[in-house]
Amino acid sequence: MRKTKRVKVLGWRWRRNELRRHSDAVEAWIVLAAWAFATAGGAVAGVAGAQAVEAAQARSGAEHRPATAVLLGTVPRGAHAPATYDRVRANVRWTDAQGTVRTATADVKAGTTVGSAVPVWTDGRGHLVDEPASPAVAKARVVLAGSGVGLAGGLFVLAGGRLIRLRVERRATDQWGEEWERTGARWGRRTG
Repeated sequence: MRKTKRVKVLGWRWRRNELRRHSDAVEAWIVLAAWAFATAGGAVAGVAGAQAVEAAQARSGAEHRPATAVLLGTVPRGAHAPATYDRVRANVRWTDAQGTVRTATADVKAGTTVGSAVPVWTDGRGHLVDEPASPAVAKARVVLAGSGVGLAGGLFVLAGGRLIRLRVERRATDQWGEEWERTGARWGRRTG
């Protein structure tokens, strides 16, 4: 059995052709518009997402203040640290900018003795927060967020274009079936 090779011709939906249906041209324009909007929309969404993450990180960096806390209990060496390698959670005490003495748990190095000074970061209300990201980490987050939002935005537009195209294709197939039934009825006789 001989296989037939399907040949793809670029732009065939726009060419003048007796067999081209109106729906073929509509589908072509839908595909072109979807790709154009996905490219432009994805770029705009990516830039907006990157700017939002960058602004949030700038706010975070501006609000976080370094402080010195005192360790309330000795942390043994080799203590179990599930998330970080050489740091464990321990109780610390510090005085915030308003002069209020506070206690909480913070990440400290394993093996630190009671009464040791521990660097911590606080927000504007005096609560402990994570250390602000380094410039390299902040830039990586901005790039990843912008890329992710841009890609998601573009894929969303392409999915919408695909759904519209499938609807047009289904309608064209239904019309073709109706036309075929009318044509078959005019032929009337069957051979055989």
